[in-house]
Amino acid sequence: MISPTLFEVVQCPDCGGQLAPGGDAIRCGGCGRTYAGDRGYLDLRPTGTFAEQTKYLDEALHADARHESIAPPLLGSKIRNDMLRKFLRLSPSDRVIDLGCGNGRALAWNADSGATMVGIDISPYFAQEAISRSNLVLGDLRRLPLRDGAFTKAWSLDVLEHLSPQALDTMLREANRVLADGGQFFVYTHARKNGPLAVGVRAVNKLAALGERIGVIDLRQERLRKSDHLNPIADHDDLQAILARTGFRLKRVTFYTPIAGAFVENVLARMAERWLARRHARSAPAPASSPATSPATGSGDVAPADAHVRAARLGAQARLRQGGPSYWAVRAASSVMKLDIVLFGKFRSGPFFALLEKIARP
Repeated sequence: MISPTLFEVVQCPDCGGQLAPGGDAIRCGGCGRTYAGDRGYLDLRPTGTFAEQTKYLDEALHADARHESIAPPLLGSKIRNDMLRKFLRLSPSDRVIDLGCGNGRALAWNADSGATMVGIDISPYFAQEAISRSNLVLGDLRRLPLRDGAFTKAWSLDVLEHLSPQALDTMLREANRVLADGGQFFVYTHARKNGPLAVGVRAVNKLAALGERIGVIDLRQERLRKSDHLNPIADHDDLQAILARTGFRLKRVTFYTPIAGAFVENVLARMAERWLARRHARSAPAPASSPATSPATGSGDVAPADAHVRAARLGAQARLRQGGPSYWAVRAASSVMKLDIVLFGKFRSGPFFALLEKIARP
């Protein structure tokens, strides 16, 4: 949706001018540029493009249909969202920006807080549910089309690791700009340097690789997603230096060594997904190619094998939304994954949850 509230916080990314609603065309009062507003979200990408572009603009990364619908927060998504709510403590008085919102699922999961929320992402793969219920902006995190000090809180989940060091600095300075003094920013990301406990995660990943070799697990999509990781944060000392020069202080941190989480998500969940895809292939063989419409191009094809994965994932999401045994089984697995935080949250590791606070300037 594009609500009147959205126009209170957005601005032209090129000149910083005020945007005036006008049906399907949004006009900047400063430079006169018009923006599309007929898709259920605002397209506020800057005229100039950055040389560094994310692979998440590629249609292949969305072939498994994860973006098309919003399932309940479960497994790793539940861990992240629970920590977000614990750290940020959203309230109806907050105005919040989701920086790198993906398909908009975290906005949907936290709508019950009553906070005014806006999501922004450079990739146009928004879920239809998010488009119909949330204020969404298509834009670049390195040149936010948002007004200075417009938000009291922000979050960014699984985003920072996709940026180069220079892009990370630019993104954090922009996040600092759009937050009010004392504003809070929750992030989940990781540093390159891991702690000793990471040996457990590596062991689980080797088990997953073995499962792929014998054909019970398919990790192709996960490798494709992680191929975009640039990992700009060397270690936690480097993090402190980055925050200092971008106007933040580290207020709180909890480390996350996902040993149980890696086993549940990289082994058990991938095995279940593989089994569901094969069952779908037996019951409904796919044609030579299946259409997968891209929001960016309006066209595209999905390989037959991927079409089965796509159908299996959509079917699983539908069952989870209905509740029942499947939902509660996955919910129980999510609870097991919380042991990683309870047992290892104080041990320094690569992955971490952090609450940043904007330093008030004189």
